[in-house]
Amino acid sequence: MIKSNPFKYSDDNKRYHTLNYHYKKKFNNKVFKVVLDAGFSCPHIKNGVGGCTFCSIRGSGDFTLNASVALNKQYEHQKQIMLRKWPQGQPIAYFQAFTNTYAALDTLKIIYDPFYENQYDNLGVALGTRADCLSDATIAYFDQQARGKPTTIEIGVQSIHERTNQIINRGHGLDVVEKILKQCATKQFDVVLHLINGLPYEDKAMMLESAKWVARQPVAGVKIHMLHLLKGTKMANDYLKNPFDLLSMEQFIDIVIGQLEVLPPEMVIHRLTGDGLVDDLIGPLWTIKKRVVLNNLDKEMVKRNTYQGKYHASY
Repeated sequence: MIKSNPFKYSDDNKRYHTLNYHYKKKFNNKVFKVVLDAGFSCPHIKNGVGGCTFCSIRGSGDFTLNASVALNKQYEHQKQIMLRKWPQGQPIAYFQAFTNTYAALDTLKIIYDPFYENQYDNLGVALGTRADCLSDATIAYFDQQARGKPTTIEIGVQSIHERTNQIINRGHGLDVVEKILKQCATKQFDVVLHLINGLPYEDKAMMLESAKWVARQPVAGVKIHMLHLLKGTKMANDYLKNPFDLLSMEQFIDIVIGQLEVLPPEMVIHRLTGDGLVDDLIGPLWTIKKRVVLNNLDKEMVKRNTYQGKYHASY
């Protein structure tokens, strides 16, 4: 007889270690993220090579307010939106758009200090950045601040395969990521890595290899995205000229299950599919139905009687 849920890091039907479960255990409450745009840019755009080919004009901050709006007003506006969904929830300040450590340390302190010094009611701080934008001084700053307030630093990896990263124009090698991960391994903040499934010309085996690499890293969590082709990006323009295969929902679910099976069960899964602005999305269009994707994933994991970490120790 198949057990209803053999996965221990769950209090519902999920067979993977969800961020919601992690927050509930850590904070004993519902927690939500307040998305912010602090006006950063990206060195990969500034240095004249155009940035990552999949990245939108908003630097992945498509659901934030414009950076011209003061951070305190952004925070309050976005928090009120989330409180309408979860009136008893508590906020984490999430600096989402562009590269949120791409500035001198003095500038970073001006931006982040208020969120650590209780000028806001945020439980913690989360921010997205690049491995090549984490200096010794920046790492030391967040290490110190994380001793007082939980902090998560998200780093975009996307793929471990060099050919893919040349196609997407990531701008640095995997060695840069691995060096930073070793440096951050003993720090007080959590590190979360980003992977993208469905990048041009990658097959299932390649995407599983990326997940196996993540499983070996000293990190607390991972975000798994489905590639979104968004209007105006170089990748979308290239696709319209020379189309490459896009994953179907069924293929994506199959690959994600394989990735979850090799990830350690204690690793927190911060996301299993991404969001793209509907009006800008060229494909895959099925990604609009996020709830359907996740429900079908849950059903398929039950059908296969599998769970996160099932094969983690076997490779």
